[in-house]
Amino acid sequence: MGRWRPDARARLQEAAMALYGERGYDETTVAEIAERAGLTKRTFFRYFADKREVLFWNSDLLEQQMVAAIEAAPASASPLDVIGVALDAAAVRFEEVREFAGLRHRIVASSSELQERELIKTRSMATAMTRALRSRGLGDTAASLAALMCTTVMHVAFEQWIDDPDRTPFQQFAKDTLAQLRELATTG
Repeated sequence: MGRWRPDARARLQEAAMALYGERGYDETTVAEIAERAGLTKRTFFRYFADKREVLFWNSDLLEQQMVAAIEAAPASASPLDVIGVALDAAAVRFEEVREFAGLRHRIVASSSELQERELIKTRSMATAMTRALRSRGLGDTAASLAALMCTTVMHVAFEQWIDDPDRTPFQQFAKDTLAQLRELATTG
């Protein structure tokens, strides 16, 4: 293996993303990822529970940032305004990882196993946001609806953002999508 080099997690993630892109997620093994990174399988499992977690590692950070934004929103903010604040927090995170997000999106879209995992993570995020919205005084139904609307707006905006050749900031797509939701709610 040679001399130890720092940042094993990043090397493993980089190797995995390259292999997933070259061979596909299903055709890539943990052993191949470790070998490409110049590490052992044992080292891989110190950082990731399985090869899926390379794609989902640190996804709880997005959830935490969105929940913190909900909790910090002004008390006078409407539920849709609070959703906007949470989406602004997501925008900051997405812009930090834009290149990774594009490749990750294509890899997840290629695997039903990964799509299922993505849905589980999204549901976890909605549950955490529901709790935060309830603590702001929203009733159970309103909090659930607002949280699910937030994840839906995020998903729709993300799909547009990730394929945008002009590299428009995510925040703009989120604002536009939320505006369309507001319009649907008032005219529907």
